[in-house]
Amino acid sequence: MPDYKQICKEVCLLAMSVGDYQKSERQKIERPSTETKGVHDYVTQFDKESERRIVGRLRELLPGSGFIAEEGTATGEGDGVYRWIVDPLDGTTNYIHGLRCSCVSIALQEHDEIVVGVVYEIWAGECFYAYKGGNGAYLNGTPIKTSATIKLDDALIATGFPYTNFDRIIQYMRLLRWTMESTHGVRRMGSAAADLAYVACGRFDGFYEYGLKPYDVAAGAFIVQQAGGKVSDFSGGSNWLFGGEITANCAGMHSEFVSILRKYMSHPLGNLKKRLKFKK
Repeated sequence: MPDYKQICKEVCLLAMSVGDYQKSERQKIERPSTETKGVHDYVTQFDKESERRIVGRLRELLPGSGFIAEEGTATGEGDGVYRWIVDPLDGTTNYIHGLRCSCVSIALQEHDEIVVGVVYEIWAGECFYAYKGGNGAYLNGTPIKTSATIKLDDALIATGFPYTNFDRIIQYMRLLRWTMESTHGVRRMGSAAADLAYVACGRFDGFYEYGLKPYDVAAGAFIVQQAGGKVSDFSGGSNWLFGGEITANCAGMHSEFVSILRKYMSHPLGNLKKRLKFKK
């Protein structure tokens, strides 16, 4: 059995090093050049270089391990036991425009179980992490826990706006209106990794988003779970890593929020169009 604590320590050091590189390089230029991967989906030279640095070090830590990495510098199942799930720069659009919320996100999966998660918010210098058997989750060495909120009426909710997949936008906007009217408020940080880390330490009480990839959520969701929170897909099931939808909440209000997500996000788009009777 690997030493999860030592691996987590090494991953934290790696994430901080790469994050400091990103911060330093961003401060040298007015705006980085970008490439387009898809509609409103961008990558900079710093995403790619960061991933190369991360992958190189992780291969040293666990030789033969596989990767799910956003920028495609490493792929494959490896030895079939260990797999790294890497987002070298979560919040690229923020980074491009100089908005100060972006993260390095790294998770380690053993078979189907996540055993290490690290999220480093580069501008705040905050390293959130957890590891299997670590008795909780931590922020810069200090234990963290999700909030004690039990009612949505008292909750501050985070979300991410759809930017490439608008298939469920009608449902999403109905849910957004409900959330705005029925909670303390809604925030959109522009980095799912940060949203999840902030749920883990109690800054947000809950988070939901659809259209995300495994590398967006793996590390942050694991940290939420280790901090005492609950993570699921919108129906309350366990298909949040690869299912393209996730909600993460403090334990006391998770069930209530899942019931709201079921109500607003489960309707097929076609049926909604018929009920709304769009005019030609």
